[in-house]
Amino acid sequence: MGSDPTLPGVRPDQLDGFRIAVTSDRRSEDLIAAFERRGAEVIHAPAIRIAATDDEARLTEDTRLIIAARPDVLLATTSYGIRRWFEAADAAGLGHDLTTTLEHSRILVRGPKARGAVRAAGLDDSGMSDEETTRSLVDYVLRDDAAGTTVAVQLHGYTDEPQLDRLRAAGASVLTVAPYRWLLPEDSGRVLKLVDLICAGGVDAVTFTSAPAVEALFGAADGIGRLDDLLDALSETVVAAAVGPVTAGPLRAAGIEPLVPDRFRMGALIRQVCDHLEHKRVFRLDTRHGPVELRGRLLRLGGAETVLAPGSLTLLRALLDRRGSVISRAELTMALPDITDDHAVDVAISRLRQALPVPGLVATVIKRGYRIDV
Repeated sequence: MGSDPTLPGVRPDQLDGFRIAVTSDRRSEDLIAAFERRGAEVIHAPAIRIAATDDEARLTEDTRLIIAARPDVLLATTSYGIRRWFEAADAAGLGHDLTTTLEHSRILVRGPKARGAVRAAGLDDSGMSDEETTRSLVDYVLRDDAAGTTVAVQLHGYTDEPQLDRLRAAGASVLTVAPYRWLLPEDSGRVLKLVDLICAGGVDAVTFTSAPAVEALFGAADGIGRLDDLLDALSETVVAAAVGPVTAGPLRAAGIEPLVPDRFRMGALIRQVCDHLEHKRVFRLDTRHGPVELRGRLLRLGGAETVLAPGSLTLLRALLDRRGSVISRAELTMALPDITDDHAVDVAISRLRQALPVPGLVATVIKRGYRIDV
């Protein structure tokens, strides 16, 4: 049903020419399929992956401690974590005891997906956080007097100590359970290639569905000495898109303002990326050779189409931005880091002309530079 081009918001040509990077591991197929159905080329480079805990004995012991403590409150943070926890409890022969214990707890969920997992386990929740973040979930608990209460927290991949400390400072006894963990990808090659692509402007947008994925990408770039290049690209030429404010946190801390949908859902992220690229990243200009439309790497001119290499694409964007005004060789040298002198600019312009359906689209202005022939 999702592939039907007649459905609202789903057009098979909407993202023609655009290349989008997907950094998520879980549910990456949904993102990839959605973008490809709309005509995009997708680069999949999981920056981090989710794995079941490598310490089943610890998970079982933490479950026993929670059952024995009969917590007043359970904070359920992720659907995968809740499902994984109950599966592990069943395997350890503790499933019935865990369900019976939590029937008497006040269960608060971080978001709708966690609520669905809680209800699938045969339990009911008492409320959901305002912003679908762990911080706002703890805020919910602290609205009432937490002193003397026992709070169990299902962790989501890593221990959020500042939030646990807030509960302890309010007088609560805190127990935790970690059904899964975040790991770096087994093959880092794809992530390093993605770093190079982003730095070269070889992708139009990068999507993130977890804060650890952002941090892992930054770490990979830093490891090869390209963190500054990566941050510059994400600030200037490549669109960063985050599924929610928590995921956006490391980007904003680095000075990057990503796209963040109002509803922190995968579908809303897909729609926002599509709308942004279609309405903000398609360049159109009427010229003497016909209307030009540049969509990502795809150039349409006079009924012909061509896909441009990164260097030629950067030059053409710089020329189109001037809308027919002259741009000097010195300015073009600044546009591409591997261009060092006027001769290199002339060579790069020659390559660009060879790639264009109409070479005369780029005109030479003697002793001054180049311009689009409008």
